[in-house]
Amino acid sequence: MRIHWDVPIPMDDGIVLRADIFRPMTDGRYPAIMSYGPYAKGLAFQQGFKPAWDLMVAENPDVLAGSTNKYQNWEVVDPEKWVPDGYVVIRVDSRGAGRSRGILDMWSLRETQDFCQCIEWTAVQSWCSGKIGLNGISYYAMNQWWVAALKPPHLAAICAWEGAADYYRDVVRHGGILCEFLPYLGRVAVKTVQHGVGTRGKRSVVTGELVAGPETLSEEELARNRIDVEQWVHDHSLDDAEYRSRSAHWEKVEVPLLSAANWGGQGLHPRGNFEGFMRAASTQKWLEVHGGSHWAEFYTDYGVGLQKRFFGHFLKDENTGWDRQPPVQLKIRHVDRFVVRHENEWPLARTHWTKFYLNPTDRSFATQPLMAEAVLDYDAKGEGLTFVSPPLIEEIEITGPVAAKLWLSSSTSDADIFVVLRVFDPKGNEVTFHGSNDPRTPIGLGWLRASRRKLDPALTLLYRPYHAHDEIWPLSPRVPVELDIEIWPTCIVVPPQYRLGFSVRGKDYEYPGPDLNAIGASYGAAKGVGPFTHDDSKDRPADVFGGRNALHFDSDRQPFVLIPIIPGTR
Repeated sequence: MRIHWDVPIPMDDGIVLRADIFRPMTDGRYPAIMSYGPYAKGLAFQQGFKPAWDLMVAENPDVLAGSTNKYQNWEVVDPEKWVPDGYVVIRVDSRGAGRSRGILDMWSLRETQDFCQCIEWTAVQSWCSGKIGLNGISYYAMNQWWVAALKPPHLAAICAWEGAADYYRDVVRHGGILCEFLPYLGRVAVKTVQHGVGTRGKRSVVTGELVAGPETLSEEELARNRIDVEQWVHDHSLDDAEYRSRSAHWEKVEVPLLSAANWGGQGLHPRGNFEGFMRAASTQKWLEVHGGSHWAEFYTDYGVGLQKRFFGHFLKDENTGWDRQPPVQLKIRHVDRFVVRHENEWPLARTHWTKFYLNPTDRSFATQPLMAEAVLDYDAKGEGLTFVSPPLIEEIEITGPVAAKLWLSSSTSDADIFVVLRVFDPKGNEVTFHGSNDPRTPIGLGWLRASRRKLDPALTLLYRPYHAHDEIWPLSPRVPVELDIEIWPTCIVVPPQYRLGFSVRGKDYEYPGPDLNAIGASYGAAKGVGPFTHDDSKDRPADVFGGRNALHFDSDRQPFVLIPIIPGTR
């Protein structure tokens, strides 16, 4: 490869961003695969995120094959696997990060405008064919949704791999409840490589240059050069213009797209991938869904092969067979394996939307309602209530979005509700999976702050409640209100004699077993939800969220969960 380090890309306001460019040795004009983000293009995956790298390659040795892995970088493509196929690979340090100067403001409109200008700068270089594709995981997928709405003329295709799309609902506030992940991400993965960290940061194992330099600024200067994320999330509790500027505008996304989701990504990305496939204006769009850890499938032969077929078709006019690719490719999750299956739409047209009712008498979970009158209360910050079905007579497949309807009251003016769809084996042990960011992720999760229960009627669907989050509706103490709770899409084939379960909790799900600490987890402790926790004391003050909640049952109030049962499949 020909490698050009720290290539300057000027922006319209005078700021110069820096890019590393990997090109084929043979002269010519090639399509480009681009990424733009804040994690420092010079920081090797193995150097900056060693536990995740070691776990990934131990479980997926094909990641190592065909490459020296010298140029691996977190959440973006390996140039050694793309440049030989006739692509230019470009990594841009976003404004204020890595070796690019400026104010660091994650996912801001300014970043999106920069990204658009980088695309157009690349397209007119002498070595570029004029066709640009965007590829990458997480941050590098999310800002693809943003920039695609600006319609840069030379953007030819995007592959958003596990990328959230709604800054309010997917990232910052689940059901209106503040998620602690974004401030955490800022502390551990972004501030550490902010431009100006300089000699306090790491050096590239390839070039020896400072990954967050070359200059070293004081802590005070660094603080002035970035948005205070922790303050920002507390200042913006409702879905306002600031959130909208950092979210996808589906009606403007028209570029061909491949949206890749992870069943186990509860807490951040999968919602955006499903919404992107369903709502983007593009007439050429595909959905792929897999399981496992956050990074693995992007780097495996399975993932790279899928990406190359997609980009080969749209960037190089190759006969990759993509013109025959079904719209939906699912890795159907069984308790012990995944099985690839193709579909024509999402949600699946043949879905039997089945109501499973919560029974207050014996805490069962079944398709027949019980006309019982009851009030079940629980600690508003406690373990809550769990309802469990009888053993299943035959195998069932659950694939699709899930929704719950509850009637709930609080002893105070508000309540946070955490719901969990669960599966138990014949011995009563819970079935969990290695999720994208936690090794023991349950089947499905949902969240709602009761005062944010207002629905948007234009966007609410039978199977996907859509909350407006534009005003607060306080509760009157001990007066029940009707709640519709979105549970993010999931998939599981449940064998006979297993049981379904549903929990209504006052706090995040926790796996009922020993803490795995960081073993097999992406960030910190592994208790079932990874870093996607919701217990910020400012957001959940004890005088409001520390009382008692109650579920209400009577002839007019029969709480249920709407579950997508797929008939006739194995």
